[in-house]
Amino acid sequence: MRYVYLGEIPAELGGGPGTGFSDEDILKGIEKISKHLEIRSLWEAILDSDDRRLSRQRRTEEIEKGRSQLEAWFSDNIVRHKVIIDMDKADEVKWDHDNGIFADVLLRADEPIDSPTDDTSSPSPDTQAATPTNNTDETNIPIGPASVSTHPPSSSTRKSTLYPTHRALLLRSEFFNAMFSSTFREALPSSHLHIISIDCSPAVLETVLKFLYTEKADFGIDIAVDVLFAADLLLIERLKQKAATVISTLGNGTMAPASDLEIVGAENVPQEEVINIYDVIRAGWMTRVPRLEEFGARYLASRLEYYIEEEDFSDLIKESAARIQKRQETDSIELLDDVRYYLSERFRLRFEEAGLEEMMKEAEEAHRG
Repeated sequence: MRYVYLGEIPAELGGGPGTGFSDEDILKGIEKISKHLEIRSLWEAILDSDDRRLSRQRRTEEIEKGRSQLEAWFSDNIVRHKVIIDMDKADEVKWDHDNGIFADVLLRADEPIDSPTDDTSSPSPDTQAATPTNNTDETNIPIGPASVSTHPPSSSTRKSTLYPTHRALLLRSEFFNAMFSSTFREALPSSHLHIISIDCSPAVLETVLKFLYTEKADFGIDIAVDVLFAADLLLIERLKQKAATVISTLGNGTMAPASDLEIVGAENVPQEEVINIYDVIRAGWMTRVPRLEEFGARYLASRLEYYIEEEDFSDLIKESAARIQKRQETDSIELLDDVRYYLSERFRLRFEEAGLEEMMKEAEEAHRG
């Protein structure tokens, strides 16, 4: 069982004087059960346990194999059995504890108002068996700032997605760990699975669940900020850092300096902006991710010509100034300081590339001579 759950082989087999079994008896038993359960790697791992290099190599292979199996299981069970239903009927779904995938809690995500509905999705067998109930007081978990919420009151034209999940995997989130180990309603016995509604899109919730189940998170920059807020709320630090990396890495692809772009008049704007830099910087402040603050300042500095006259830019500077907690005799605005630093780097590098700095030094020396 230890090998099946953890992939580890104990240093001692547990046999010897006083146990009633010799090491040889235990080895024979392990060989027999490994063949019966078709766990060939168990017996091979025991044979290679004295070779540290082979043991490390085999453990790495087993971890990758386990992740691959979990990913396939997640797709075949969680994603495959998700329920897509009209939003005004989502709270009426009831799912029995006795179900084929052993799910013990349902997580709900509602479609954003500007997303097209998908009426072609076919319900799973569990969905067809669902019957209405008056269960309308389930938990709602908001994610992100209320000012940017895109989730208005329920509408029959919008869809909700319910994901059958397992508490044992959700416990990887400290938020759910606290919820299920407390006296909250979700931790109490019920006749049907509890529905926990999370205020994010189904794509974001599915990304979070995939990370909790498989430790993998493949998502685009279009939902990276929403994933960041979800990970911050659910206290999933590694996913939070992953989202910050996606934003700062993929966002770099649009950071060509303004002078490298074709400028036609003062009203020209950056081409193919894939992120809203103002939202990214605010997200960095709200989720306490310095990496995003630095990325935002570098992004603004790389194309300050476009943003400096915008009202949103002025508002962002004011917000940065308002974040100063301890007043000093001479205060500085953090965002302005960072932008000024990256501006100096930007033009210093340009001077070096053009050889202007050496020319200026030569001119100065000639003037002195």
